[in-house]
Amino acid sequence: MARFEFRLPDIGEGVVEGEIVRWLVKAGDDVVEDQPLVEVMTDKATVTIPSPRRGKVVSTVGKEGEVAKVHATLVVMDVGGAEAPSPPPAPPPAAAPTPQGNGEEGRRFLATPVTRKMARELGVDLGALQGTGPLGRVMKADVLAFVSRPPPAPPAGPDERRPLRGLRKSIARAMAQSHAHVVPFTFVEECDTARLSQTRDRINQDFASSGKPKLSYLPFITRAIVRAFRKFPDMNAVMDEEKQELVVKKQVNMGYGAATEQGLTVFVVKDAGSMSIRRLGAEIDRLAQAARENKLQLAELQGGTFTITSLGKDGGLMATPVVHHPEVAILGVHKIKDVPRVRDGQIAIGQQMNLSCSFDHRVIDGHVGAAFLYEVIAGLEAPELLLID
Repeated sequence: MARFEFRLPDIGEGVVEGEIVRWLVKAGDDVVEDQPLVEVMTDKATVTIPSPRRGKVVSTVGKEGEVAKVHATLVVMDVGGAEAPSPPPAPPPAAAPTPQGNGEEGRRFLATPVTRKMARELGVDLGALQGTGPLGRVMKADVLAFVSRPPPAPPAGPDERRPLRGLRKSIARAMAQSHAHVVPFTFVEECDTARLSQTRDRINQDFASSGKPKLSYLPFITRAIVRAFRKFPDMNAVMDEEKQELVVKKQVNMGYGAATEQGLTVFVVKDAGSMSIRRLGAEIDRLAQAARENKLQLAELQGGTFTITSLGKDGGLMATPVVHHPEVAILGVHKIKDVPRVRDGQIAIGQQMNLSCSFDHRVIDGHVGAAFLYEVIAGLEAPELLLID
């Protein structure tokens, strides 16, 4: 046997280990070059590791949920000539036909033809009933009582235990880290979105006529935040816990929370402050699609300086977003809805969304956080200001 040990390769700068999320092969499998072998999670990025060559899997090293070090052996293979794949097992023989009917075949019960017809229509086995009529005759009332009984409760079993693996384990680690360091407070305020929606609709109508993809609200919210950073630069910052220093960033790397089947992922648009509304929209859409397809690169998950999280139509009234440590602030965006508003002493229908901003109270005072959010709202309520820079 020509033995070959495949080791976990370098999968990103600074990465020294990865969690084995899911094995895609097992001992005895024949594999070809570039066939996926295993899914490995590191720093919220799930990477599929392919086979570098053809061969037969002799053994896999490490269980799902365990951590593998870079350059450690993952798979032992026999590459002296992989055997042809075994033919698929023959399908099991067809099961014997199940007798149809209501269980009366071959047996006799005291029941009128009307009762038997009712039992057949309702799928009731007369043999399962204890008749209440003379000589044990099954009556129509017996059939009706049987079908109206509540179904039996399912048998109780042992509690289900689910180990934290992959992205869920990474999320748990990040939340615990934030809880350990950040002293949070949340400020909530309303934002009138009528002019913002009108501006967005006009832009999207123009885009549609020229075949360009529509814009969501996120590019506008991003520009409003970038604009507010000019007055409040400390919001675009990260904490250096070891040195106990606030590192104010000159470049805006905006993070966006994206719900995926594996859990919440935060992808990062680098240098968002230099992008136009249209380019921001395209980059957000590209990375959101990559997140849903589990194709984000490690660099697209790192280096964030501020985060926006939105549940879209499920955004609710308000929330207390968790600061994405080592960042010092996060903005929660809630659903837009029609509301009654007072204008010039008259009640009219308006449009509104709530914004929830959480801050690290160690470095951001309450009045500063409130003033920052009001500056963001000022930009959203005057969206033409977001288009001129």
